[in-house]
Amino acid sequence: MNPTFREAVYQIVAAIPPGSVSSYGQVARQAGFPRHGRFVGRLLSQLPAQTRLPWHRVLRGDGHIALAGTPGGEEQCRRLQAEGVVVLGQRVAMKRYQWQPDAVREQ
Repeated sequence: MNPTFREAVYQIVAAIPPGSVSSYGQVARQAGFPRHGRFVGRLLSQLPAQTRLPWHRVLRGDGHIALAGTPGGEEQCRRLQAEGVVVLGQRVAMKRYQWQPDAVREQ
């Protein structure tokens, strides 16, 4: 995977504040790689278990937990709920919780 892409994704994900979420596609666009949302998901799925990167704040565009019904999905729900994000039926209301960064323009 392109190191520039990787670093850009890591910086954007690290900037998502607690209590907010973003989609894989939004992160890809902000990183300057539109239409690479699936690669964002792949990259985040390969993070080491002890990472401090807030991977749990990145969801599918429709607000669904990508790993719903798995231990990883349960962990993602738990972490989001601990930050005050309401998760109903393995889904987050994107309109309510989606991160809208001031300093980052989407392309």
